[in-house]
Amino acid sequence: MLINTEKKYFYKAFGLKIISEIHLPELTAVSDEGSVEVEIKMGNLSSEWNNLNEGQRKIIVSGNIVMFQIPNLATFCIQEGKSIIVSPINGFDIDKIRLYILGTCMGALLIQRRKLPLHGSSVAIDGKAYAFVGQSGVGKSTLASAFIRNGYQLLSDDVIAISLSEGNIPMVEPSYPQQKLWEDSLNNFGMETAHYRPLFERETKYSVPLHSQYYNEPLPLAGVFELSKGDCNTIELKPITGLDQFRTLLKQTFRSSLIERMGLMEWHFYYSSHIIKHIKMFQLRRPITKFTANNMVSTVIDKLNEKGEIL
Repeated sequence: MLINTEKKYFYKAFGLKIISEIHLPELTAVSDEGSVEVEIKMGNLSSEWNNLNEGQRKIIVSGNIVMFQIPNLATFCIQEGKSIIVSPINGFDIDKIRLYILGTCMGALLIQRRKLPLHGSSVAIDGKAYAFVGQSGVGKSTLASAFIRNGYQLLSDDVIAISLSEGNIPMVEPSYPQQKLWEDSLNNFGMETAHYRPLFERETKYSVPLHSQYYNEPLPLAGVFELSKGDCNTIELKPITGLDQFRTLLKQTFRSSLIERMGLMEWHFYYSSHIIKHIKMFQLRRPITKFTANNMVSTVIDKLNEKGEIL
């Protein structure tokens, strides 16, 4: 597939003004006026990759550069929080390339810009942001979709960008108006897969665009729920306190392995300490044997409605 690098696209995502040579239909398009903070462009990274990849590592960190290569797809380079360079490999799939740009590349870029990326989804509830974090496949997007179906709005899916305001208040920057949902989740919500586009060929995960269900302004982060699933019979909710809060934020940082390799453990602790001062944190465990997203919405809302829980 050919990409017309002469055409430029302007977007807003994760609180950043972006110019791109690659069409990213997931993102919110904006005018070409105003200063650009991030550039996404095509390039040839063959020599750079060969020079740096002496140890055959999957991901390279060198100074303020992060590079990785996906076989038969592309090499990616994220530089100084300002640019993402994509070097396609013959026969590349542009849909997959977009997934990596908006996933791993954006996660690394946010870290370079000293914004904390959490791995999860966030929704707007009563003027505040609440994050649902956890490992892949635990149901973060599904739970966020259940909130949307109950009248709430999405702030971000997959990567949650958190910045600190001038008063060190943690703020969630909206990402873009789209969710990624597995076929099973669509079926459980009664949503026809024929109405949605697979993320790429032969994939059973679908792109679900959002419009009025998307909140496009930053909101203060008020709570983080760490999702897990197990052999329990009912939904379990318990607070996360003390040092476990720091451990949870590090564990649920998107591409957390980059933090130590970039020499940012002290920064992560500092950032986490300011976040923890302003939020409540909980573990949210669901049964593995049945669909409980709608019940989990009720559990979370009931907890937030308890005296003193909504900050």
